[in-house]
Amino acid sequence: MMTRSRILKCVFALMFASFFYAYGVGSHIAAQQAPPSQPAQAPARQTGPPQNQARESLKGAPDRRPDEGKGPFKTLVIRGVTVIDGSGAPPAGPMDVVVQGNRITSVRSAGTPGLPLRQNRGPQADHEIDATGMYLMPGFVDPHVHAGGAPKNEEAEYAYKLWLAHGVTTVRGVSLGSHAISVREKERSAKNEIVAPRIYNYQRPGSGWDQGGIDSPEKARAYVEWAAKNGVDGLKLGAERPEIMAALLTWAKAHRLGSTAHLQQGGVAQMNAIKAARLGLGTVTHFYGHFESLLKDHVVQPWPVDMNASDEQWRFGQVARLWDKIHAPGSPEWKAYLEEHLKLGTVFDPTLTIYSAGRHVSAFRNADWHDQYTLPSLMDFYTPSRAAHGSYWFDWTTEDEVAWRNFYQVWFRLVNDYKKMGGRVTTGSDSGFIYQTYGFGYINELEMLQEAGFHPLEVIQAATMNGAITLEEPKGKAPEFGIVRSGMLADMVIVDQNPLHNFKVLYGNGHVKLNDATGKVERVGGVKYTIKDGIVYDAKQLLADVAAMVEKQKRTRGAKTTTSQR
Repeated sequence: MMTRSRILKCVFALMFASFFYAYGVGSHIAAQQAPPSQPAQAPARQTGPPQNQARESLKGAPDRRPDEGKGPFKTLVIRGVTVIDGSGAPPAGPMDVVVQGNRITSVRSAGTPGLPLRQNRGPQADHEIDATGMYLMPGFVDPHVHAGGAPKNEEAEYAYKLWLAHGVTTVRGVSLGSHAISVREKERSAKNEIVAPRIYNYQRPGSGWDQGGIDSPEKARAYVEWAAKNGVDGLKLGAERPEIMAALLTWAKAHRLGSTAHLQQGGVAQMNAIKAARLGLGTVTHFYGHFESLLKDHVVQPWPVDMNASDEQWRFGQVARLWDKIHAPGSPEWKAYLEEHLKLGTVFDPTLTIYSAGRHVSAFRNADWHDQYTLPSLMDFYTPSRAAHGSYWFDWTTEDEVAWRNFYQVWFRLVNDYKKMGGRVTTGSDSGFIYQTYGFGYINELEMLQEAGFHPLEVIQAATMNGAITLEEPKGKAPEFGIVRSGMLADMVIVDQNPLHNFKVLYGNGHVKLNDATGKVERVGGVKYTIKDGIVYDAKQLLADVAAMVEKQKRTRGAKTTTSQR
């Protein structure tokens, strides 16, 4: 017969086990079973009907009209341009870039700098672009995108045209949308039936199939096998339970699927960045997992005792308080951490841009592109709201902004130190949240990498070659884009200003400067042409299409400007 004390011990043991399951293992299973529609920044919690609706209601792009994009041509020649090839090599020009169909066939000298271009240069072309005085780069790669959906932007066309208008010719959807629409849009883009970047389809475990959540290693293996046969290019992971993370990554590698992870705060104590990398994770996206791997005096973040992670201002505000809780930049522990990632081949996709409003929210709330290019519905989504994910400005204070500014200095150092020792860094944007509009948010990422200490050529390398390698490496293939070189796919960006001098000239609405010759203020730049698969898109026309979408929604709402409702 059991004694009273033994009975009490059993009761307490059962209570402890129940608590552990509910708040430990159970929370991870809930994350596994979360619908694939959940946005990238919020894998730790269910976000409610508006967010689920956002993925399910995304409409695919309309068929490409005959007047949208020119080509591909039997022979296209871009004449007299200065080439920034994406490899890290210095600019060179004047050059002629020859394209046949959807491939670059040669990059050849067009003359000597400072002298007139050579005349009668071959080959004969079906279409020529006079790019004298302009700059040409590989098409940009954005390895962290979502295409939106209602209530933000119902039409995928809106995001696609903004990406292309800013030179983004390849995206990794994490996810782009639901599995079904991602596969369909990926196929249509590959055939150039729609105006869209090249699409890689990464999905959360369990997305797209009908066999429930991934709550065991066996199910992890089964899902990966299913995904590899059903149009999935890679996995977008959270901080999964260790045994499930191990199974997912092992079988993803076996099936040549890539992997990227947002190691969210709800699970990062058990699965931080270095633990995930040791299991085979390909890319760490955002900053989650890095700082937790480097904690100095704790094994978990020392949250305030009244912390509530379901409140987004708490969650996003408090994470910035990690900046002084870790081993100092340059310390032996810091160096050892980065050196292990380098040895493991981890890719850092920092998405510096998506949290940048945290250090100066009014600057991004009032960005001068919103009025013409941000849909009123998207602007509504950005504004303070407890229902809309990432709109956590409930009472954003000076202290919050200062914490984020301090956090960024350490984060910049981490990313730049990794780059300096040979680590690969890419340029994800995660736009459509936190006042970062598609395309514009991507150019902000380039600016922020320069702020972190990257030379402009290193920024372009991260935005082109590094992204291409990262997407093709899991497949065991050399990339066919990301470098301007003979034999590569004809994905290119042409701008009439020098982007190395000032990345601001890549923003769709250009750069404001004083013309000393006229004494007048003018806007210069903006991408001139984006070429994808040999098809030449007028970037200004793409932006005009977007502006028409914005104006149409304004008229429907009876509003004069998107800013008037803020």
